[in-house]
Amino acid sequence: MPKFLKKKLKARYGKKSKVPYKIMNKIGAMRGNKETAKGKAMAKKHATKVKGKKRKGMSAAARKKRIAKGNM
Repeated sequence: MPKFLKKKLKARYGKKSKVPYKIMNKIGAMRGNKETAKGKAMAKKHATKVKGKKRKGMSAAARKKRIAKGNM
């Protein structure tokens, strides 16, 4: 089951709601209580998207260089 999607839907509809599972069944991410190939592909795509995101701001090395130059 795409955990990112389950977490997002549970936050929106409530922890005890059945709506998240109905939505995942409707979009094809799950079939009953089993994850489908589409659901696995969604989870994999989400994982690569999250992994590829860059942090906002400067890296520690860039921050040290700026401090050393004195223009912080």
